[in-house]
Amino acid sequence: MTRKRDAGAARRKTLMAYFSAMSAHFGLCRWWPAQTPFEVAVGAVLTQNTAWTNVEKALNRLREKKALTPDALFRLPRRDLEEALRPSGFYRLKAVRLSNLLVWLASLPGWDPEDASLVPAGRMPTEVLRPALLAVSGIGPETADAILLYAFSRPSFVVDAYTRRILHRHGHLPADSSYADLRNFFMDVLPPDVALFNEYHALIVRTGHSFCKKGAPDCAPCPLGKFCEPAD
Repeated sequence: MTRKRDAGAARRKTLMAYFSAMSAHFGLCRWWPAQTPFEVAVGAVLTQNTAWTNVEKALNRLREKKALTPDALFRLPRRDLEEALRPSGFYRLKAVRLSNLLVWLASLPGWDPEDASLVPAGRMPTEVLRPALLAVSGIGPETADAILLYAFSRPSFVVDAYTRRILHRHGHLPADSSYADLRNFFMDVLPPDVALFNEYHALIVRTGHSFCKKGAPDCAPCPLGKFCEPAD
């Protein structure tokens, strides 16, 4: 037990050292940019397999159509919805996934289709809400955790490809680790702090995009470069 506790303390110290180094380099990120919880949920679906700049284009198209409330999005003709989502890629598939999310939201007791704050879902405890989101076709763990963290301010750490790459390259976990193992690497030792999880994920994205690139990592100027260890 003592050894396990010491290992957890060492991991927490390392992770907070990473956080401090990235924060010193990038400053405060203030992520996720959205006006309502519903907009966060839509953006979380749209950001699957694409860059955020493409998601912003799609969200702006929906905003122009005044379609960023559940009722307005539901009433939008499928052809118009797909055209609005086109910049985000896989637009037909994402239209279906958004429809699935809307159907689930509409099934909740007390649902108000005009309310973009998603109050009925927000009343659900996290241990119920996360499995419910994962049961929606097209909502995977990363999307569910993004909705939990950014839409509902729940301390649920979001893991993405950058997280996997950084942890592997720093010798912490194998490249083929499960999503759950990657998520628990943080959640098992960090305090369940929404602001910390929010900022940590944003910093990982900035670091991965700017330095820890898939093909050619730029380790020398990277804020995490001093922590690098060769991966097996």
